[in-house]
Amino acid sequence: MKTRIKEYRAKLNITQEKLAEMVDVRRETIIFLEQGKYNPSLRLAYRISKALQASIDELFIFDDEE
Repeated sequence: MKTRIKEYRAKLNITQEKLAEMVDVRRETIIFLEQGKYNPSLRLAYRISKALQASIDELFIFDDEE
């Protein structure tokens, strides 16, 4: 799964560390999400979308072929 987390984080000038604190995960989780190496739970996707003021659909690009 691809994400636009990094792009939205940059728009809001939020560091990976700060986003991790906001959504109650470790910074490594944010790194793996941005690299497409981790698929979040629906709850985590929701918390990230609220923190970044975007919809889940805007942040996460679902590839049906994966």
